[in-house]
Amino acid sequence: MVGLSGFKEVDSAYVAELAAKGAHLIDVRTEAEVAQGVIDGAIHIPLHLLPLRAADIPQDKPVVIYCRSGARSAQACAFMASKGYGNMHNLAGGIIAWARAGQAIRPAG
Repeated sequence: MVGLSGFKEVDSAYVAELAAKGAHLIDVRTEAEVAQGVIDGAIHIPLHLLPLRAADIPQDKPVVIYCRSGARSAQACAFMASKGYGNMHNLAGGIIAWARAGQAIRPAG
């Protein structure tokens, strides 16, 4: 469901479905956080660089943004929606919820 903020809050199972269908995954965590592991196929764009790299995010498929707990990625989704980007999804609970749901995390690099 799209909230007033212009993006959807989605759970790990839905993100896994979107990823399997080719959605773009954007990780907005810090370098140190990314070093602890990532969701396979994610593109790392630290939150502070998002305004500079927003144009790098393709709009041809759904976009899922995630962070550690879902707060920064919600900010990122709201920012992208304010710039006219549609089809934005926030991974509710972040990579913590992803891991707790038993989804795979791969080593960074």
